[in-house]
Amino acid sequence: MSQETMLSPLNTSDLHSAFGQFASGVTIVTTQGTDGNPYGAMVTAFVAVSLDPPLAQITLTRSSRAAKHLDGSAFAINILSADQLGIAKHFAGDAGEDEPQWLFNGKVPVLVGNAATLECRAWNNYDGGDHIIVVGEVCSLTVGQADPLLFHEGAFHRMGEPLEIRRDGSWFAGAKTFQPLIP
Repeated sequence: MSQETMLSPLNTSDLHSAFGQFASGVTIVTTQGTDGNPYGAMVTAFVAVSLDPPLAQITLTRSSRAAKHLDGSAFAINILSADQLGIAKHFAGDAGEDEPQWLFNGKVPVLVGNAATLECRAWNNYDGGDHIIVVGEVCSLTVGQADPLLFHEGAFHRMGEPLEIRRDGSWFAGAKTFQPLIP
């Protein structure tokens, strides 16, 4: 694409709205700070990276107070359950009366009642513009029985009715061919 045909600059509000169309689980990353205290931050940008080695990625704003504690530190990715709306609000800055319950499980603090928890050691950090991209190697995990808490278009949601259930793991195997789009 030549410079003459490049698109006009994106409207930040429109981009934010487009990003909001992607429903995601709600995760809180927790770590032990250099001062020995536990810290946590809401992270809606979470993705599984690799099964071998077991890698997971989180992304958080550079201005986040938690960002400085994740440079080379072990951390936990707490995938919140639908029953943890109060915890999500707490880490989004709307702290209620109750403090989140947590415990040290290994080397990092983890929240109590998660749908799943991934404990990670630092793998690598990457530049992500106004965010940092943190990849961790999953060292241990816990999977609960609760449905996850979801976030879509600026609101929290519960799971709805499944449209299709695939238990063979085939969604994660990847396509064997790249499918052409036919006009």
